[in-house]
Amino acid sequence: MALPMAAARGPLWRLGPSALSPARGRIPPPLAPAVSRSPVRCPVRSLSSRAASRALVAAVAGAARRASARYERYLERSWPRFFLLHSTFKNGVRALFLEVQEIRRIRARMAQQQLSPQQLPYRDMERLRQFRRDVLKAIPIGIIAIPPFANFLVLLLMYFFPRQLLIRHFWTPRQRLEFLDAYDRRRRASHAAVLRALAQAARSLPEARPQQLLLQLCEQVQGGARPHLAQLLALRSLFSGSLLVLNRLQVDHVRALSQVLFLTPHLPAFVLRRRLRSHVLEIRQLDRALLHLGLGQLSEEELRAACYLRGLNSTHLGRAQCQAWLEQWLRLSCQLQASEASLLAHSMVLLALEPCQPPRDSPA
Repeated sequence: MALPMAAARGPLWRLGPSALSPARGRIPPPLAPAVSRSPVRCPVRSLSSRAASRALVAAVAGAARRASARYERYLERSWPRFFLLHSTFKNGVRALFLEVQEIRRIRARMAQQQLSPQQLPYRDMERLRQFRRDVLKAIPIGIIAIPPFANFLVLLLMYFFPRQLLIRHFWTPRQRLEFLDAYDRRRRASHAAVLRALAQAARSLPEARPQQLLLQLCEQVQGGARPHLAQLLALRSLFSGSLLVLNRLQVDHVRALSQVLFLTPHLPAFVLRRRLRSHVLEIRQLDRALLHLGLGQLSEEELRAACYLRGLNSTHLGRAQCQAWLEQWLRLSCQLQASEASLLAHSMVLLALEPCQPPRDSPA
């Protein structure tokens, strides 16, 4: 090992020490700084590229809007029925998107201010209630659409059964009137059962005077006459501490009242009673919020929706008729306590126009 190392160092030894050390006075040049090979971005060029991309997006969006408008005009000329379905679906999607945004805003305000649903204004409270019903109605069609290739079946079901499967956003104006009338006919079909059960419960009362007054009230309503507010308030004690309280009603009586409130009757009795009480108390809370807002602040559509929720088929009534009926309802509801919820539930039958027949009023 020593011989090769000596042989390699031999030439350097002949050159002397100067070959082993750098020359004096000669300083090696400093290394040049590394130059980045990435391109230098100019702010002006970056801004111009952003403006160009925005202009491109705007141009594409404008072209898409023009193409969509031409397509809709073609549908309106050639396929008017399909155009009606297309426009209804498009408007429904837009309305549903706006409502979801409004619900998120309400939820955020409730969380920020630590508000309960009962502390909300009337419109926010009613919007939350209706949105919950829409979500519950959309759950079955969402479950059906889960399997692969089930979208075609869902579209067929939605086309042939719009009232049962579609929420209100996707109804045409004509369908809205037809479906509300159909729901009201189903609700009125249970009025006779409610009145029979109420008369049967009245015969079981121990005192003769309240029994006679309640039987007269049932006969008056069965004859097609609407009772006065004083008649109902005179019997309020019977619906809070006797056989007419919600927790003591017969099962058939509770099922008939559940159908009046569009609740399914095919549930156990204790579940029916609890759901019926919670829905009636929710309407009572809505009544207090509506009284605070004032009926004059409601639009005609809101007035009709409020009357329809409380048992009156208001689809063919005018604004004045709806407002007069709703004023009477609020005078009754805002005098009742939570323990008298049974009277409020029965008032949806007792105060309805012509309980045993469809309304005969001419369209407004």
